[in-house]
Amino acid sequence: MNSLLLATDTAGYTMPQTWRVLTKAGYFIGLSGAIGTTVTYATTVRPSLKHAQEAGDPGDAVVLRSRSASYAAWAGVVLLLAGYFQLAGRVARAGKGMAFGDALAPGRMWDFLQAPAAKGAWIAQGTVYLVQNLVLLAAAAAMIALFLPAARRHLDRIVLAVLPAALAVTLIAAVPATAPADLDRWLDLFLNQTHIVSGTVWLGGLALLVALAGARAGLGEGAGVLWAEIWRRFSLVALVCVGAVVLSGLWLSWKHVGAVSQLWTTGYGIALLVKILLVLGLITAGAFNQFWLMPRIARARRADDTASLRHLTLRHFPLVVWGEVALGVAVLAVVPFITGSARSEAGSAKAVSSGSLFAAGAAMALALAVSLYATAKASEALARRSPAIPATA
Repeated sequence: MNSLLLATDTAGYTMPQTWRVLTKAGYFIGLSGAIGTTVTYATTVRPSLKHAQEAGDPGDAVVLRSRSASYAAWAGVVLLLAGYFQLAGRVARAGKGMAFGDALAPGRMWDFLQAPAAKGAWIAQGTVYLVQNLVLLAAAAAMIALFLPAARRHLDRIVLAVLPAALAVTLIAAVPATAPADLDRWLDLFLNQTHIVSGTVWLGGLALLVALAGARAGLGEGAGVLWAEIWRRFSLVALVCVGAVVLSGLWLSWKHVGAVSQLWTTGYGIALLVKILLVLGLITAGAFNQFWLMPRIARARRADDTASLRHLTLRHFPLVVWGEVALGVAVLAVVPFITGSARSEAGSAKAVSSGSLFAAGAAMALALAVSLYATAKASEALARRSPAIPATA
């Protein structure tokens, strides 16, 4: 936080107001809850529970399904509140000096959403936000319905229906009111959304799984087998998310930072540097999971060591993930401070892409894909030779 406060001392940087920080961070927390929960449940939890039921062990699956429904319902509440305050924030920013408290009035919001299109725009910006918030309302309502026992019987269907709607909440908001002028602008839109979606899947998925792991007291002695499958599946999802976050983050950083020194000489750069360090902490924790915990879980699973498997999957792994969730929340708290551009603060030239830049980017993307594939294979190799740690460790 001290680093962020230093940003206020740099010329050309405008410190965001408190309400702006809270509404933007809250909005991304809401998105993480909705997108991360639905994607992780669909890709990780649901197939793992189905496998457990087919194996003739439905007890733990019932417990985790119930907890998943409760978590998704509360995630819907958070999404609804976050969306409301985010809309109020948009109204306040558009109101040129309007107090945030005044922007909370439904009448002010409706006037903002009905504002006519600007000259040259193909659609009114208010219309874009109206559609976005209608989709958000529908997604939140469907998730909140999971508080009802009758709705919980259709958990899988509801989650699968909400998943595209949750993704649409952020994608619709990115629809430009005027056509992008060049390829760079299209890439900005695409990679910014890639950054948001992959980040929210990663962080939201971690939060869901650590919440589900909190139900360990109600799980059977053999729950380690189920959780080994859950962590294995999510590790693959997380690897993809890490790759997408890093690749899109490199593009966005290049667009706004003209030199490495701008990371500590501009307000934008300082905020971005704090975020980078936090993300590196997340990646380090993920590497620990991939190279230390996952191999031991796989070895314990093959050895049918129930006690060690339960301890690793429901004690060790969630403890590390709690740390990742804390780092993730810190990342979201920093995001509102990344405003403006280090290039403009430092008086640097605007970033202009070229064929050589795209070639370098393609090579970097390929190298990143190869490294992530190698990471997965290295983890598998370690699993074949790493001894499982004792259950009492």
